[in-house]
Amino acid sequence: MKSILIILLMTLTFGQLEAQKSFHDFVVKDIDGKDFPLSSLKGKKVMVVNTASKCGLTPQYAKLEKLYKEYGGKGFIIIGFPANNFLSQEPGSNEQIKSFCTDEYGVSFPMMSKISVKGDDMHPLYQWLTEKDKNGLEDSSVSWNFQKYLIDENGKLVKVVSPRTDPLDEDIIAWIKG
Repeated sequence: MKSILIILLMTLTFGQLEAQKSFHDFVVKDIDGKDFPLSSLKGKKVMVVNTASKCGLTPQYAKLEKLYKEYGGKGFIIIGFPANNFLSQEPGSNEQIKSFCTDEYGVSFPMMSKISVKGDDMHPLYQWLTEKDKNGLEDSSVSWNFQKYLIDENGKLVKVVSPRTDPLDEDIIAWIKG
């Protein structure tokens, strides 16, 4: 009986620790393949966006860049995660993606290495972003390219924003300023 109680307590404690995991606990790879500890973003509001270069929403790169130029460095950062999960709209290599983003849209916000944002090979960060038992806010699914996740200064998920929502939407800007 005592060992069952101990196992139950350990299971509950582990479950609570998993739910308490923060955005800042992850380390991802940047577009050049270098480690990018998300703990380096403590104290900043973060917009996480899954991106693609051959999508009808690809022009959002320009608005994301405008948002970043206006508010980046003022306690706000955007991080792009290229993903090829929707109709193969991000087929390129990391080098090709980096070149496209720079040449076509002048992207200066950090871009990460290409990952999967859904399915069996979903990146652990996106598992955290989409599962309530891990992020503490809500279950969601990545419905298309350019879905946005808003993370507060403490590494907590605070809002999921539709792919079609303009990056310059007044609610997003109010959140950044707030």
